Amino acid sequence: MTDTEPMTDEQRELLHSEAVSITADLVSIDSTNTGDPATIGDGETRVCRRIAEYLDEVGIPSELVESVPGRGSLFARVDGSDAGAGGLVVHGHVDVVPAVAEDWTVPPFAGEIREGWLYGRGTVDMKNMIGMMLAVVRLYRREGIVPRRPLLLAFFADEEAAGTMGAQWVVRERPEIFDGMTHALSEVGGWSVPVAGRRLYPIAVAEKGVAWARVSAKGTAAHASRPTPDNAVAAIAGAVHRVSSLDFPVAPTEANTALAAAVGKIAGASGDVAELPSHLGVLGHFGPLVEASLSHTASPTILSAGYKTNVIPTEAFAEIDCRVLPGGEDTFRAEIERELGPDVTVDWIWQPPIAAPADDPLVSVIREAVRESDPDALVVPYLLPASTDNKHLAPLGIHGYGFVPLRVPDEFDVFGHFHAVDERVPVDALHFGADVLARVLGSA
Repeated sequence: MTDTEPMTDEQRELLHSEAVSITADLVSIDSTNTGDPATIGDGETRVCRRIAEYLDEVGIPSELVESVPGRGSLFARVDGSDAGAGGLVVHGHVDVVPAVAEDWTVPPFAGEIREGWLYGRGTVDMKNMIGMMLAVVRLYRREGIVPRRPLLLAFFADEEAAGTMGAQWVVRERPEIFDGMTHALSEVGGWSVPVAGRRLYPIAVAEKGVAWARVSAKGTAAHASRPTPDNAVAAIAGAVHRVSSLDFPVAPTEANTALAAAVGKIAGASGDVAELPSHLGVLGHFGPLVEASLSHTASPTILSAGYKTNVIPTEAFAEIDCRVLPGGEDTFRAEIERELGPDVTVDWIWQPPIAAPADDPLVSVIREAVRESDPDALVVPYLLPASTDNKHLAPLGIHGYGFVPLRVPDEFDVFGHFHAVDERVPVDALHFGADVLARVLGSA
């Protein structure tokens, strides 16, 4: 086999087998990230050391980088045949969210296969991608295949807690690791969605920005039987209500414009972004994710004040999770502050939105790679309303795309299994994904 020849049956069988077995092996290593440093063990480093063993077996050296002991990220380079081509970061995160074993029907860290499904925490978020990545590069090395562009294999800690001790830390402390890289491929996207008798595979070409508002109000403490005009609780409640009542309009972005055009063809509509909300039904369980990507959003999540019913407190607090479309970076926070009003103060945690070109050649490569395994497939750009480690790579000038290829049964909602009880993935979806990744990483 060469980079232009098809795989033999034996090569494909081994690729498929390793994609499943490596994923299951990594799932069996508990790398839970609670978000609390006091309760996080060394699972991330243990996963990285296991990945390093898989790479070492085929002669690919790697480097372990720890932000603190036990919080490991791993990196390995694979040379490309085109020395002038910008490199591709292929990355996944090694941490997982907690799993309460009593809630599951299978042990969450056993990596167990039942009736054609691989169960366990991380099977979709996102040790599946890591398993497929490793199966592909091990195939390349065994068969002497050299990808067109250089690859940086990156396995990050701490993605489930905003990447502070993982990708964000590495980009700040070791930016040279990413020298020569121009593009990145990771989550969230790539799973099949049934649409009008065909399968649609979404690729995230943009991500909303994160704007977490910590809102506070001060007033005069008093006995509650004597109301005060500057009640801090009332000020916070009113401010939060005003923001939560905002009706943000649908706003065109490159990503949702491309998606709207595709949906328009399917639904027999104009394809205008403004009409997209009325046609989301054709997208099935993918529709709610798209709906959240069409406008800014603001979700109150925390309210706190007081300690006794008959005491008016001095201070009250609220936290609001806002998500910002590309293009809203310069105006959104001022708009929210106007709505909150002058009686409160706001502190922001801010991470700007990112957007990569929807017509990049990498998107075309992905589209063709998917169609080789699913000829009638639709690969459509979309805007992810959440965040991935691609946000941390963006300041380095790296265009990030979210695409973990999985062909799944029509009724299976992949995104709905992120962080869910009985997280699982079909075994044959990993076979499909490994086939697609083998084509993408070879020719991207």
